[in-house]
Amino acid sequence: MEELKEREQVQNVMSMIDSKRFLANFNLFMMQPCGELDMTQKCRLISGHFPKISSAFLDDSLPVRCDDDKNVGLLQTDCHDVAMVGLDSMQRANSTLEDFCKSYFMFHEMDANSADSMFKYLPLLSFTESYIYQLDTLNEKLVHAPFAGTSDFTFRKLAALLEGHGMLTDRIRNELKSGEEYWALERKLCCALTKKQEIKVEDVMKAIHLKSFDYRVLNLLLYQLNGKEVNVTHMEFLSVSEFLVEVSDDLFDYEDDVLDNSFNILRMFVRIYGASSAPTFLAKSITEAEEKYNCLLSALDPRLALKYKKRCEEATKEGGKVVGPPLGTWSIPPIIDEDLYRYQISNTRPPGKICLGSCQNDIVE
Repeated sequence: MEELKEREQVQNVMSMIDSKRFLANFNLFMMQPCGELDMTQKCRLISGHFPKISSAFLDDSLPVRCDDDKNVGLLQTDCHDVAMVGLDSMQRANSTLEDFCKSYFMFHEMDANSADSMFKYLPLLSFTESYIYQLDTLNEKLVHAPFAGTSDFTFRKLAALLEGHGMLTDRIRNELKSGEEYWALERKLCCALTKKQEIKVEDVMKAIHLKSFDYRVLNLLLYQLNGKEVNVTHMEFLSVSEFLVEVSDDLFDYEDDVLDNSFNILRMFVRIYGASSAPTFLAKSITEAEEKYNCLLSALDPRLALKYKKRCEEATKEGGKVVGPPLGTWSIPPIIDEDLYRYQISNTRPPGKICLGSCQNDIVE
């Protein structure tokens, strides 16, 4: 029996040595020049041999594992230092992807109802949007950071993945940075709102314009996937349209955003201008944006402009909104006394908590 145990120990040591020797050779192979093989070709060569590597070896060799309950879900983005997404993030991204395909494919002469167009580009678009949603959820979890504007996560892994597929451009990189900047502004503004601190209108307008960065990332990816130059006129038009849609969404979600302490342009305007003047200043911003929207719309190809107008009508109906972008009727909801509103809701809902997202101690029992 003792002899068997000694043999088992020797075998375990030998297995460990073999594993470490493999990892050393693997690193040497990846880092040193190897004829005409570049990094991408090396990865493809290795991936073709993955089925021959035992799962037991992988379990013993990989330094980080994702089977721990603490690492499931959001924290999977840190596993193996690669970009990963969870099922929940993919499900949340679905509605955005559907709207994107219906609203943006037409600008690339693509049919959103065509299975060929849809599935040809869906994997990369879906992964990218799901990854963004996953980080967005993480941002909601990190609003308790000790100081405003802190950022414990970036798009580094997603950028590396896109670069590995030849998809990362300077414009896409800048839009990803815009996403990081938006989340930092969101935390800063919502925390300031809760603490009744000063809010600058410049920060608010910057945040609302940055908010649709994910649509711009997806749109820029489509240009890359189609091998075409970016159409600056289309991008400028869609940027104004995105602003109007974000304002429309904020008006529609105003009450929910008050309860969740989420970024909302109407909430911010109320803090800056007061309850009586905020609607007037917001209406002015909407009017200016609509004038620019109509001017840019007239510069589009008439057939494309007509398609997009029809899509706006469909989107307004799909959302069941009484407020909407240019083709709908704008209606600014009554201004809420936020503290009183939360108090009333907390006394009418079942026992629980209403968490005011951006500050750790701002909780109404």
